[in-house]
Amino acid sequence: MPRHAKSAGAIRRFVGGPFDDDDDSGGPGGWWIFADVDVGLGADVVRPDLSGWRRERLPEPDVRPIAVTPGWVCEILSPSNEAHDRVHERHLYAEHGVRHYWIVDPEARTLEAFVLASGRWVDAGSFDEAALARVPPFEAIELPVGRLFLPRPKSP
Repeated sequence: MPRHAKSAGAIRRFVGGPFDDDDDSGGPGGWWIFADVDVGLGADVVRPDLSGWRRERLPEPDVRPIAVTPGWVCEILSPSNEAHDRVHERHLYAEHGVRHYWIVDPEARTLEAFVLASGRWVDAGSFDEAALARVPPFEAIELPVGRLFLPRPKSP
């Protein structure tokens, strides 16, 4: 779906640019940010829409599946996967110690962020398209949430 692809590409650009690019662009750096890679979590292999690892935790990223738990996962909702992302994968990520979980809803035009604390997800913020947000673990940058989504249709 174009909505899903737009959100994934925008997050990859706005987060990956300053955190993952090796071009000395002045960002904080220090992360691997990948789209649609296989991640081994115990006996389960999942493919988050986006996932990130601190580079020191993943010195050899070119393996499949990646057996190191990511520090951040982002799922972009679509009608066919919303319940799976909100329930099954949310529990799986907590069980395996993913520290940060984002849920992006292109239809509602929102981003929900969670931080794992004592094995439970704690709300780290909910943002709508009007927000210019600092969202953990990437709070070093301001994320223009509205730019994660396709433009609203023009009125006739």
